[in-house]
Amino acid sequence: MTERIRFAPEALLAEACEKTGLSDFGEPSFREGLRVFCAALEQEAKLSDFGRGLLRQKIMELLTNRLGIEDWYRRHPEIDDEVIAPPVVIVGLPRTGTTLLQRLLAQDPQFYSMPWWESRYPVPFPGESLTAPSQRIEQARAEVKVMVNAMPKLLSIHPMDADQADEEVMLMEHSFIAAMNTYACIPSYMDWLAKADERPAYAYLKRMLKFLQWQKRQRGIRAERWVLKAPHHLLRIHLVLELFPGAKIIQTHRDPLDTIPSIASFLDTLWRIYSDDVDPTAAGREWSALMARAFRHVMRVRDENPAPFFDVDFLDTVRKPLDVVRAIYAWAGLILTPQTEAAMRRWLDANARDTRAAHEYDARQFGLTPQALREQFAEYRARHIAT
Repeated sequence: MTERIRFAPEALLAEACEKTGLSDFGEPSFREGLRVFCAALEQEAKLSDFGRGLLRQKIMELLTNRLGIEDWYRRHPEIDDEVIAPPVVIVGLPRTGTTLLQRLLAQDPQFYSMPWWESRYPVPFPGESLTAPSQRIEQARAEVKVMVNAMPKLLSIHPMDADQADEEVMLMEHSFIAAMNTYACIPSYMDWLAKADERPAYAYLKRMLKFLQWQKRQRGIRAERWVLKAPHHLLRIHLVLELFPGAKIIQTHRDPLDTIPSIASFLDTLWRIYSDDVDPTAAGREWSALMARAFRHVMRVRDENPAPFFDVDFLDTVRKPLDVVRAIYAWAGLILTPQTEAAMRRWLDANARDTRAAHEYDARQFGLTPQALREQFAEYRARHIAT
């Protein structure tokens, strides 16, 4: 009988060191998050044997990446001289047009953006040239193909593409102070995260962005600032503004009555990759409560400091995306050249939403009702949603 895979933090750390021949993981705050995450996987996640294997591999990749990043910094101390200019950061619930908006802005050469392959594989493979990261790109493309073939529903929820701009969430996972609940239902980890100091996670994100920016410049890519995007930032927007002073925040809006059930469906889909015992109502409860808390946080921050924020309505992004882009550029003091606008038009033509199947789900499956969502998001809807 095959021995069951275990999540033992010290054993995982030791294995990562043995595998790489390295020993410096960098700033140590990740260790507590690793410990809590491993305990939650063992005690709460109800992982299948397949899921256990996948998540152990994921943890090992994160740990070996940390070792690799510190090794690159040691051998190339100039990486730390990279300047991360105030970024443009898109925040909003999933299903509110954030991906469309980020990928449109990524057509502008004044922005650094992070394709999925780069967030998935931030560290060059052994023997891979800095100027030609073809091994990482090809591996990421193959992974996306496998994911989409195995679970076609993913494409209807999120347009997976290894070569297009995507979220920095996979970078933040390296801190183990991140949205690890996308893999499994792990309430003890989420309770810990709600009380944790998440500054180290954002400091480490900046360290990783420096590393990626340095790599881009080795490939001849020169830009002025990053365009970032992640719903994860909603609950930490004060830290984004603190750790990335001068950041411009674009907040996208759509009625939570439409988005929360969709998010629950997405989370339920992801959990089922790793577990054969998933309660759909847990996804609904967790994400409706989490996002209600996130909106309350953003509203408090905005009341104290409204200047960095710009609001975008989902329907505007869908119906007149270039008008939205022009408004963003005018607000942010950026120049939209005719060449960039033409590139954005080409991207829109090549990436029409009707090329993907509709995302179908039943909110009741996730224990969600319109009345409960109205009550939970009453303040946010009164402020941002026209009814």
